[in-house]
Amino acid sequence: MTSSATAQRIVRQLDGLAPDLQQRVLEFVNALALSQRKGPPGKQLLRFAGTISAEDAQAMLRAVAESCERVDADEW
Repeated sequence: MTSSATAQRIVRQLDGLAPDLQQRVLEFVNALALSQRKGPPGKQLLRFAGTISAEDAQAMLRAVAESCERVDADEW
């Protein structure tokens, strides 16, 4: 764990909480960690810009519209 002043303050605050509240804090911290961005930054992906033809892009949009944007009311 980091020894930053913020981390030390958090630990002091945690020590004063009941175990059930400490568990809630842990779950919140885990959720924050999972929500961090993953993957390469956009600048690294710019080299791929324009590599898909307009026709292929339109075909993909049609496939999504035809296959993925339907709601089946009887599914549930």
